Amino acid sequence: MLRLGSLEIGFPVVQAALSGYSDLAMRRVARMHGAAYALNEVVLDQSVVTPGKLQRAITTVAADDHPVGGQLMGAEPEMFARAADLLVDAGYDCVDINFGCPVRKVLGRCRGGFLLSQPTDALAIIRSVHDAVAGRRPVTVKMRRGLDDSAESERNFFAILDGAFTIGVAGVTMHGRTVRQRYVGPSRWSFLARVKQHVGDRVVLGSGDLFTAEDCLRMTEQTGVDGVTVARGCIGNPWIFSECRALMDARIGALPPPPSVAEQGRTIARHYAWAVEVHGERRAGRIMRKFGIKYSELHPDARLVRNAFIAVKDGRDWAAVLDTWYGPAHDRKDVTRRAGPGDLIAAGAC
Repeated sequence: MLRLGSLEIGFPVVQAALSGYSDLAMRRVARMHGAAYALNEVVLDQSVVTPGKLQRAITTVAADDHPVGGQLMGAEPEMFARAADLLVDAGYDCVDINFGCPVRKVLGRCRGGFLLSQPTDALAIIRSVHDAVAGRRPVTVKMRRGLDDSAESERNFFAILDGAFTIGVAGVTMHGRTVRQRYVGPSRWSFLARVKQHVGDRVVLGSGDLFTAEDCLRMTEQTGVDGVTVARGCIGNPWIFSECRALMDARIGALPPPPSVAEQGRTIARHYAWAVEVHGERRAGRIMRKFGIKYSELHPDARLVRNAFIAVKDGRDWAAVLDTWYGPAHDRKDVTRRAGPGDLIAAGAC
């Protein structure tokens, strides 16, 4: 069972921080389907410390959104520390430091994955955050296996990894691709196994190429990691969490049937209602369109449903799509599970 310092999580399959996706509505849907821990989408430290509407949104934690992690990205240790302190005051249960984002504009501003090439700067940030919240909340770090495949990059990675645990982080989330790879090519799970063996009983969560419940179970068995964080694989497929629970439950040990069309429709309707609550009717339609496109992949008439979601503009359009494609006439059982990444490359998993 998963534990991050003083934070008891339990079920070791986590919803990752996803830029542009893992808002409160998505986290609620993930929890509804079995995720025990979820992270907010990554936010800039500057956005947390700057007063205004965005700061208020970031520092508002709902009573039903626990345990929740707040993931920070930036470049300056002092700014990181101030932001971490505010996240703790706001009620986040864990502060996660992002050293993994591979987006070019992020790297160009010396943030995210760029810091894997700067061990001194990276450790200064970890130390500042840990000192700011020490004894109040656990601190974790999100990493990739290096900036690239060079020997220097690997040395830098292990310098940051070892230094982070020496400082006192509660765990590290390890993605098996390099920053330069972004999302191209396979995640190197053998490196995850090497990292876990290197750190011993310290907590390592694995990430990368987790698109099915079987993938999640395979990663834990092949690498020995303490848990996994599901990123792109849970967008439009929150059932992956309940499927993982069934597979990992010794009393069940098998996948449940895939969600029927009616079940899918109920979840999408609930997700949309929460999005309206969080963002308002006008923004929710636009924000949810990308989720609808992903939800459509599980529908037997995936292409037609995808096109219907692409065309939605407001709440009436959403209701019409659900009535047309997820009503009793379409409640078929010939549903297949998503088998791979599909067109998720553009998703904002940092």
